[in-house]
Formats: sequence, structure tokens, C-alpha cells
Amino acid sequence: MPRNAVIGVDIGTSSSKGVLVGLDGTLIRSAVREHTPARPGPGRFEMDAAVWWDEFTALARELAAPGDVTVTAVGVSGMGPCVLLTDEHDTPLRPAILYGVDTRSVRQIERIEAGLGADEIIRRGGSALTTQAAGPKIAWIADEEPEHYARARRLYMPSSWLVRRLTGAYVLDHHSASQCTPLYDTHARQWYAPWAAEVAPGIELPPLRWSGETAGTLTPDAARETGLPAGIPVTTGTIDAWAEALSVGAQGTGDLMLMYGTTMFLVHTVPEPLTSESLWGTVGALPGTRNLAGGMATSGAVTNWLRDLFADEDHAGLTRRAAESGPGANGLLMLPYFSGERTPVMDPDARGVIAGLTLSHTRGDLYRAALEATGFGVRHNIEVIEAAGGDIRRVVAVGGGTQGDLWTQIVSDITGRPQELRTTTIGASYGGALLAAGLVQDVCVDDWNPVRATVTPRPEHTRRYDDLYALYRRLYPDTSDVVHTLATLQDR
Repeated sequence: MPRNAVIGVDIGTSSSKGVLVGLDGTLIRSAVREHTPARPGPGRFEMDAAVWWDEFTALARELAAPGDVTVTAVGVSGMGPCVLLTDEHDTPLRPAILYGVDTRSVRQIERIEAGLGADEIIRRGGSALTTQAAGPKIAWIADEEPEHYARARRLYMPSSWLVRRLTGAYVLDHHSASQCTPLYDTHARQWYAPWAAEVAPGIELPPLRWSGETAGTLTPDAARETGLPAGIPVTTGTIDAWAEALSVGAQGTGDLMLMYGTTMFLVHTVPEPLTSESLWGTVGALPGTRNLAGGMATSGAVTNWLRDLFADEDHAGLTRRAAESGPGANGLLMLPYFSGERTPVMDPDARGVIAGLTLSHTRGDLYRAALEATGFGVRHNIEVIEAAGGDIRRVVAVGGGTQGDLWTQIVSDITGRPQELRTTTIGASYGGALLAAGLVQDVCVDDWNPVRATVTPRPEHTRRYDDLYALYRRLYPDTSDVVHTLATLQDR
């Protein structure tokens, strides 16, 4: 007899991932569809919303096709905050503009800050206005593509677009809305109509729900396209990093989630609103929770770049070489700002730097330097989180980068902090499945996904990294004038 299960799907930057999970948390199957965002100009990253739906339907059919399960609910998540504008018939008007990796809206940020006040935006919206925020991206479309904006009526992100296609509901979760700065009031937990009318005039902003609430049920049309049963509930969903935090139980006060993926993301749960010019203050994925969050523009993206350069060797081989290189990468130091940097630097024109190169350095040294650069970036973010009033009591790691031992060990050594590893660290799709299971039964994450190991920092390596971290913090200000000039000469 088929067992009951749920499906979780996450739309990421470089792939869509789906999991089929039993109601006890057991991973039954997983599937992936890779994709590449379009880059139509300098600092621009876009994706056609048709990709999101096509990949969801393909994943759903692959996961459920063997017929050994009965799917009882669906959970969704996706990268964000993204901006997909549609007309009143939900026809996309242009490709979606992606989150902070897309840096086109600098001029709009300056204009909105001048009109609303930078300090007031932080006070009400929880975050400084940066290229991460959805508001300036909407304003960019209004300024630069008025023919599209004149027809725009609705705002979607990857998760809410899937919800629309699956259920017909037009909704968005509170957390995603809180990254639509300056459209959302984080204190009132609702859209702020005066600023929405100024920044996004004519847009019918979606009704708000919490991530684990039911958005609707699967329509007959969606059932035919996906192969899933009509009438099953679908979660409202959320942005991927917050789904990842849920997947490993990192949503208690004092918890810090580290998401090892294409980018590195940090989500710290706090008891009351905290703000910082260098971080993002948001509401959480669950009712009553609040976060102080950070995100690096790259992490796995740099290691993928190196793998592509060294096309004859995969990540496993490069990781072995990096382990042999040892702490400090034989005197190499890297700034990982290969796509600008988000927190805490907040500089879209920052660029990667590799300092100390000699003819003796190897690919293992370079790969090690990239892993250490992520660790230094995490330490920098942690220091800023604590300076803003955060109180980090527990660190939980998740994502593809946790699969090997080296990267997490390097980050623990650099930060001096242990990291919990849960049994399943597949990430946001698993978090979506957990939320979906919550629609049909009570779920305890500790039962679903227990702790399997703790990565403990090695004091002798931490002392070595303390000296290197001081150099890392000097490297950005010492090179910023040069890289900013070089950024103006680059066409991608």
C-alpha cells in the first residue's frame, strides 16, 4: 500500500531541487534541475518565470511517478527577494529581476532614500536600502521600462509564483514581504501603504500569510500538469534561506543558521527588532519571530569558478588538495567579492582579490584560499551581528557545502564557534517539505531531523586564523580604490 508523503521544491539560483519526504522525515527521493540565470548586462541577473514552473512540474512528476507514495501536501520556497511583475491576467511582463546579485538599482536607491530618509527607512523597514531590496528593483522597471510598468498589476517571487500556478491564490509570506524594503512595515507586520504608493504605484500588493499557513489547494489544472492529486494543500512558502533554517531547527532565539550554497547566508533569530546599516532586519518565517540576517554575494560560486577553471578536476579532488595545503593556503589571502558584496560591506562595486600569489602556488592553495575567504566573511558578519545587539548561542550549518568535512571545519576554526550538523542538510526543499507536513500533522524538527555531529574549532588553527583575519579586514579598504576603478572598466 502506498505510504503518505509530502513534496518540497525550492527554486534556487543555479538549480531547482525537489524532495519527496515521508511523514516521519525520511528522505525517499530527491531530484534536481539545473539552470543558469540570464545576464543581460553588467550587474544584471534575470530569470524567466516559465523556468520555475516547468522545473516544478518536471520535479513533481519525477518524484511521484514510481507510484509508491500518496502525496498529501506540497511545500515551496525560492531565492529572493526577486521581482516578477505581471499584468492583471498574471502574464509576466518581463523576466524576473533576482535578489542582491542584481545590482542595477543604485540610482533608484539614491532617489528613494532622498525622498523617504535613509534613517526612517531603517527604522520602519528594518534594513538599509540596498540592491538586495525588492522596492528599488520595482522602481527601476518603472524608470527604465515604462511600457512594461504601465501594464504591471501584481508582484511575485519564485515561491509565490508556484503558489499561484498550483492553487490560483495570490499571496506572499510575511518574511518575503519584509525584504521588499521600503514597502513593508516590520513593526506593524503589514504593507506600508504610503510608501508602497510612492515606490510601487499601481501594484496590487499580495495579501500576507505566514510561511507555514495553507495558501490554497491544488487545482485540477495544476494536478493534470504536475501529476499530483487535486485538492491537496500547498504552503504559502518563503525565501530559501529561511526554509533552510526551518529544515535544521535554527529558528529559536539565539540560533544562527549558516547556509553553505552558491552564496553564504546567515540568519540569526532575535527576541526583538534589531537594525543595522550593514545587515537586514526582517520578520521571521514563523509567527512572532524576528531575524537579523546577512548574506555574502558568493561562496560556492567562487569554488565553482575554480572548478571550471581547473576543468580536469572535480570538487572532491580540489578539496583533497586544499586539505593538503593547510591553514593559510601557503600565504594566500582572498577577498570573495567576485559579484560585489552584500553584508556587511554593502558594496556592489567590490571585486575579488587574491593577494600573495607566487609561481609556487597550486590549485589546492587557491581552492583553500576560497574556502577560507568564506570563513573570514562569516566571521566579519558575525562580529557585525553581535555589534548590533545579537546574542549568538548556537550555530547550525546547512546546505550542499556541509557534505564534506573541510569547509565546515575551516569556518569553525576561523570563527572559533562549533557548528551543529543535522542528519539531513539538503536545505530549503527539505524545509519546504517540513512545512508541508505541518499542514497534515504535528511535526517536531528534532524528530524529523536530529543532530548527527558537531564541528568543533581547533584552537591552534583558530590562533593562526586570528592573524590572517586581521589582514583580511585590511585588504578591502586597502584595495577598494583600485577595484572600484577596475569595476568601471568591466562589462560583466
